[in-house]
Amino acid sequence: MSSAAPKRAIRLVRRSFPDPPAFDTAVSRAILQRVSEGIEPETLRLHRPGRVVAFGPKDRLASGYRDAVLAAEAEGFASIQRLAGGRAAVFHEGTLAFAWIVPHPAPRQGIRARFEQTATVMAEAFLSLGVDARVGAVPGEYCPGEHSVNARGRTKLMGVGQRVVALAAHVGGVVVVAGSAAIRSVLIPVYRALGLDWDPATVGSLRDEVPGVTWEEAERAILSRFEERFDLVEAPLSPSTLALAHQLEPQHRVHPRELSRP
Repeated sequence: MSSAAPKRAIRLVRRSFPDPPAFDTAVSRAILQRVSEGIEPETLRLHRPGRVVAFGPKDRLASGYRDAVLAAEAEGFASIQRLAGGRAAVFHEGTLAFAWIVPHPAPRQGIRARFEQTATVMAEAFLSLGVDARVGAVPGEYCPGEHSVNARGRTKLMGVGQRVVALAAHVGGVVVVAGSAAIRSVLIPVYRALGLDWDPATVGSLRDEVPGVTWEEAERAILSRFEERFDLVEAPLSPSTLALAHQLEPQHRVHPRELSRP
């Protein structure tokens, strides 16, 4: 009688680094760099972020970028530069941020498979909470992507992006557990400044679908789906990885008052 194949081991990191605002992103980038170098193992981060709007490269080229950053600031959100591509996305204390850093000898070969697996895991987690969760973009959603996870085909619950480097990939994004109104409030002026069309009614949250669901319940549901597939081993980040993150953090900062008008 043959035994089941052992599950792949993944380090689990649950610590959040919300201050300064760009440091959380720098931490994920530092992990990505060190996984690519073979120094750190495959890592899954799940954490509660601070209040930030994460802008992508296309956003920074828009003529209204400065106004968008100032609009975010007026709503109480710091601005940072995204690690992966995509348009402006919102993180706050009612959301759950995730980053899955995977070593791979040819990471471009697995881009779609990683997107699909991440979306499947998240959809299964939301279903376990009682949400009618489906994979795919909804018309008019913010930061659109075919591997978003939505509720009832109407509101976006999870967005995901990916960055590939020499020998590793970073799959990261945000799950909206609660606080959909805060996301609408900041994205309306931000997307207006960037000249992006979208429908604010597409912003949703797990709590909108299942009243009373908590951040901790969402985290547990996601971890459970990962644990079905992998051997998660919770462990701290090394001091050298955190030191590298401190070096990288300035590259993800956005200072509103230092941005020049076009």
